[in-house]
Amino acid sequence: MLKINTEYNLFQGRKLLIATKHHKEKVIAPILEAELGVECFVLPDFETDVFGTFTREVERRESPFSTLRQKCYKAFEESDADLVVASEGSFGPHPVLFYVPVDEELVLLIDKKNNLEIGAKEISTTTNFMSAEIHLEEELIEFANKAKFPSHGLIVRNSQDYSDHFEKGITSWEKLFEVFRHFKQNYGTVYLETDMRAMYNPTRMQIIEQVTQKLVLKIKSLCPECQTPGFGITETIQGLPCQICQYPTRSILSYIYSCQKCGFSKEEKYPNGKTTEDPGLCDCCNP
Repeated sequence: MLKINTEYNLFQGRKLLIATKHHKEKVIAPILEAELGVECFVLPDFETDVFGTFTREVERRESPFSTLRQKCYKAFEESDADLVVASEGSFGPHPVLFYVPVDEELVLLIDKKNNLEIGAKEISTTTNFMSAEIHLEEELIEFANKAKFPSHGLIVRNSQDYSDHFEKGITSWEKLFEVFRHFKQNYGTVYLETDMRAMYNPTRMQIIEQVTQKLVLKIKSLCPECQTPGFGITETIQGLPCQICQYPTRSILSYIYSCQKCGFSKEEKYPNGKTTEDPGLCDCCNP
């Protein structure tokens, strides 16, 4: 089992910029300040919509991780900070359970002073991500209740595929009915979707909080050779043998941990606590 250092203070007393415009600092800052001893702050006019918006008026051009790095370096450019954290979320169908929506949250810390990048990822099925074309007020009410409205915001659009008319950040029943009736009268169709911006989505905020906790654990995981933070999993090796035929299955056999500073790596076998796999998950015994 990988040893976690709980006293390493590379970041103690330093200022850390959280690169956000959607109030993510509300869940990120308390964790990082308590666990790392940093002093968190935000830029009041920091603009992240240039990298993409959930309402699709600006499409995200890069991968989520590339977008995350761009956010961090934009924050460096607009401040005198040398320590930045940002997060990026993506929503869509589960890779295996196709009809189940998932929230994939990434968080990245970049330390220019020590030339470090440490990231973490959380994939969760705990999300209210949903959308539908709405025709009747009864359907509107049903959708809104499922979406946890009004504690969670909603977006009204005039089309699913392309919308030159939309209203986001709706958080009251009065406003929702007003916008619905306006769109119904003026555009004929009403398309409703959840507002996935963090400040309008407490459920997403919870996942951002979870991935920040993961980031802290990774930061406190030090390289056994050089003591650099962020000694984490860089490769997953499949091939856990079948309990009956010993044929390699697709289950995880080991993790490879690597240091980005000195290049040291180590293998942790049987990370899930078992040395063989159930025959039901074997392609040979259960083709």
